[in-house]
Amino acid sequence: MARLHSLDAFRGFTMFWLMGGKALVVALSALAGLEFVRYQLSHSAWEGVRYYDLVWPSFMLMVGVSIPFSFAMRSRTQTRGQLMRDAWKRAAVLFLLGSLRESLSDGVPRLVELSSALQPIALAYLVASYLATRPLKLQIGVAAGILLGYALLLAFVRTPTIHAGTYEINKNLVTAFDEQVLGRSHRDGWGTLLSAIPSVATTVVGLLFGQVLMSGTAPKAKLKVFVLTGLGCLVAGFAISPVVPVIMKLWTTSYALVATGWACVFFSLFYWVIDLRGWRSWAFPFVVIGVNALAAYLLNTIIPISRIVGTFTKPLVPALGIFGPVLSSGAVFFAGWLILLWLYRRKIYLRP
Repeated sequence: MARLHSLDAFRGFTMFWLMGGKALVVALSALAGLEFVRYQLSHSAWEGVRYYDLVWPSFMLMVGVSIPFSFAMRSRTQTRGQLMRDAWKRAAVLFLLGSLRESLSDGVPRLVELSSALQPIALAYLVASYLATRPLKLQIGVAAGILLGYALLLAFVRTPTIHAGTYEINKNLVTAFDEQVLGRSHRDGWGTLLSAIPSVATTVVGLLFGQVLMSGTAPKAKLKVFVLTGLGCLVAGFAISPVVPVIMKLWTTSYALVATGWACVFFSLFYWVIDLRGWRSWAFPFVVIGVNALAAYLLNTIIPISRIVGTFTKPLVPALGIFGPVLSSGAVFFAGWLILLWLYRRKIYLRP
């Protein structure tokens, strides 16, 4: 039940923002003068956390939640060795799709770009897959060990030009490591290599949630686990933030905890509304996106929807004044959603 409703709906909700929903909501909020919406739908410049900083971690949580369901279905006909070979293949495809998307976006070949979504997801999916049938204590230990190890790494490792425990933009271990290994770094401070490591912990938490969903535990008890986990992560993240600042672009341990905590709370809300209360019909638009999340993410890379739709909306936008951005952004999103609906009706799903 949860696999078909709250999981897909929440995954679709997170993907909604990335396939054009953000532009549409910003345009609508501008009509009402809700500037705080625009603020929340942009990434933090450096320290702090906004809603848009939580979209990626929410999706990574859902990647982990999906793994137990996928393994349970495929284990009926596959051995563990076959499952893991498939996991490697899927991770490789996701990684290469990430390379393709970033290369097309930047206009230059980008084999490794872990500051984007697909490549860290590939890494996290692979690690979580190896943990999928392992003891609970090991799963929790790996997640905690990753976050603790990463915190210690940034706190105590220095380079000839970077002091240990430095979190300044473009003057930290993450940036220095990228420059040393890749020969490049992002001007706005996004980490690439090291910062992908702590994101794995969020997916492992999702793996734990997936196992809880598949268990025979009462639904209310499951909800309690999700809420308490989220609150625990939030408390821990904010507790260490005076020492380890909350910085998404470095995916600091405090940010990983805070973002994972919020993702757990958001998922708890979807689970309560859809699976416990039974209010499902409203979520259908998000389910259409969620069951084909990879297609939704790559849609604008595969098909130039903005350019195609813009051919017909650009002549109308000036005449509509302040409503022009609503038309242009809404048309792009709706066109993409209709493509996903067409795929949904025909049960066509893009899988790595």
